[in-house]
Parts: sequence; structure tokens; C-alpha cells
Amino acid sequence: MSDVEFLQRSTSKDVDVDLENLDDLLAQLTAEELDELNGDFDPDNSFLPPSERMKSQTDKSPSGPFSRKKLLDFLEKKAKDEKDWENIKQYVKKAPGDSNDVSEKPWKPKEVKKTKEEEEIDTEWDDILQQATEDELVDLAAVLGFHGMLNQTQFYASERDEKLEGGGFAGMAKSEQLRVIPFEPPNMTDVEESLQKIKDNDSSLKHLNLNNIKNISFERLEAICEGLKTNTNLEILEMASVAMTDRVAKKLAEGLSENKTLKKLNIESNFVTGELIVEILKAINVHKTCTEFRAANQKQEVLGNKIETKIIKLVEENEKLMTLGLAFEFPETRVKVTAKLQDNYDQTRRNRVGIKGDV
Repeated sequence: MSDVEFLQRSTSKDVDVDLENLDDLLAQLTAEELDELNGDFDPDNSFLPPSERMKSQTDKSPSGPFSRKKLLDFLEKKAKDEKDWENIKQYVKKAPGDSNDVSEKPWKPKEVKKTKEEEEIDTEWDDILQQATEDELVDLAAVLGFHGMLNQTQFYASERDEKLEGGGFAGMAKSEQLRVIPFEPPNMTDVEESLQKIKDNDSSLKHLNLNNIKNISFERLEAICEGLKTNTNLEILEMASVAMTDRVAKKLAEGLSENKTLKKLNIESNFVTGELIVEILKAINVHKTCTEFRAANQKQEVLGNKIETKIIKLVEENEKLMTLGLAFEFPETRVKVTAKLQDNYDQTRRNRVGIKGDV
């Protein structure tokens, strides 16, 4: 029995071996026996690192430190010096009488023989359908009831032809023409004039639309929000897509906390964070005159559970708010806010028709 076999059997049977005797035993092993002993491992054992599961088979000593640049230069030089494989041979036409002549014939797909069932299905209609044009096939599909091949315009046009002419699907089916929709005209509201009317509390200014005006400075937006504190005539304020930030939204919340006449507020498509939306709702709840508040499509895509919980509480405290334009992440928030707004709407309707109490 060799020393390696003795050591393997001893370790496999869990025999206690003195460490000093083990060192003496290892010192007596040759280099080949040590390699054989080190190679006794399970390559499929995932608990061992790859460096211990893979035996090094490199016998050559290193020529120097590793250099990435030298390696890339060597590989590039070797690739340039190696000759390409000659796997394409030049065609040479043979003489007609040459035994090695290969006649050039065009490739044809292999013919698949039809079964008896397929031959019975083939009728004279196959030749007719193969010669039919695309428009004729579409009309035929409409006659047979394959309406999925027609768009809505083609289908209703065929029904109209059937009622008027009695034939149905008389004309060729055509695609619907593209309708060109003109761009909306730019907002021509005079910001300076509107700001002065807000400061002067002009009674003619009931609705102020500043939507999509990009060149309004922060100072003017803040001045409009400050004017809400003393204005008693403005009822609708639209400030969607005006590049509003939290700086302006804070002034807006301060103005709303003192305003008692504003009924509708729209600040959609801006850069207002969830914390400032909560502050605006708090300001709306001070006098509860605003019935519609829209603030969707902000830079912050989701409000988060903490902000939505605060919004639920603020909405439940307001009995006058009937429209809230916000995108919520959690279903619980959507259900509770929708239920509260519906209750507010029903209560307003009951008060309008003179019904007291809950129905």
C-alpha cells in the first residue's frame, strides 16, 4: 500500500491522526504523490472556489509580470501574420467531354407530393383565387363574413352600399385617409396685464389661463400667487406646464390659505414634489372653497406611501372637494379618495335639491 492510499483511507474513515505524524508522512511523499494527493477533489462541489476545483496544468514558469498591452500586441501580430483559410475555390469550367464536368443547373425546391385528402380538397376555385387581385380578395373576405380583415371605415362603407344599392360590398375596399389635425394655437394671454388685474382685484378677471407659457419668470409666477391673498374675484386659475417648481408652489400654498373665492386650480405637468402638493391641499382645506384641484404629471412620477397617506387624510377632512387630478400608486389610496369625492358630490347634489340627511 502506498502512502497516498494510506492517507486517503485514513481520512475517509475519520481516523484521528496526530498532526506531527501527518507532517512527517507528508515530508516523505514525492512531488508526483503530492500532485496526486492534491488532485483528489470533487470538481462539482459548488462550495469550493474555482481556484481549488480546477487543477493548474501549466508547467511552464512565468516569463515575467503580466502586461495587458504586450498580450494585445502579441495577439494582434499573430492574427495579422496567420494566413486565412482557403475555403473558397475558384470555379474552373471544364470541357464538355471531360469526365469531371459538372453541369450547371438552377436550383429547384423539392416537390412535395400531396396526399389523397389534399388532392380531393383542390378544386377549380384554387385557380381562381390564385389569379385574383388583392382588392378582390378583400371584397371576398367581406362577403364571407371575415370582418377582421376590414377596418371600421371599410366595414361601414360596405353596409351603406348594401342599403343604398342592394348589393353590398360593391366597391373595392380602400384604406381610410389620414386626417391632419392642426396644432393648437399658442396661448396669447398677456401675463403682465393679468398680473396687474390680480393686484388691482379687477372684477372682470374671473378665469386666468397661463397654460403652456414657458417664458414666465419665477418672479412673475410668485407675484401671481401673492396676489391671491387679496384677490376676491378670480375663480379659475390654470397654470399647467409653466415650469413651476417648489419655490413657486410654496408661494401658491401661502396665497391659497388666505384666498376665499378660487374654485378651480390646475398645476399639471410641472416640477412640484409630493411634499408641496400636500401643502397646497392643506391650504385648500383652510377655507374649503376650491372644489377642483389637478396636479398630475409632475417630475416625481410616484408620490410614495407616506405622501399618499397624508393626501387621504386631507381629502377626508374636506367636504367640498369634488375633483382631484392625481395619479396614485397604491390601490388603497385610489379607493378611499374616490369614495370620499363621490360622497362629497352626492352631498352637494342633495343640498342642491333640498334633501336633508343621508339617503
